[in-house]
Amino acid sequence: MKDHARELKTAARRGPRPAKADGESDVRAKIAGMEDADRVLAERFHEIVRATAPHLTPKLWYGMPAYARDGKVVCFFQSAQKFKTRYATLGFSDQAHLDDGTLWPTSYALTALTADTEARIVALVGRAAG
Repeated sequence: MKDHARELKTAARRGPRPAKADGESDVRAKIAGMEDADRVLAERFHEIVRATAPHLTPKLWYGMPAYARDGKVVCFFQSAQKFKTRYATLGFSDQAHLDDGTLWPTSYALTALTADTEARIVALVGRAAG
């Protein structure tokens, strides 16, 4: 919650400046501050999202790199370090277009990036970004 409050204050101080450029630098700075294992995964996830769904706007969301459509978060990267868990997580909000019947996953554990994993992430992000 402290991270989110800080993000709101930073956005308010910036005023009407273009949010996309500010969000990009904020997300890159957050990723650069991660431990090696999380940083490698987050950097690649960032590249995948930017290539697959360039219309999504990067921003920080509760201290996590996130990507939004019309100001609402669609997907995010949750580092293992931040939450003291054994794996990083790729998450999708209710704004993601991933609905599949009455039950579907909204988050995925990520421990390594292989070609198959990257292909699945590309497909998920593409579908979520709709």
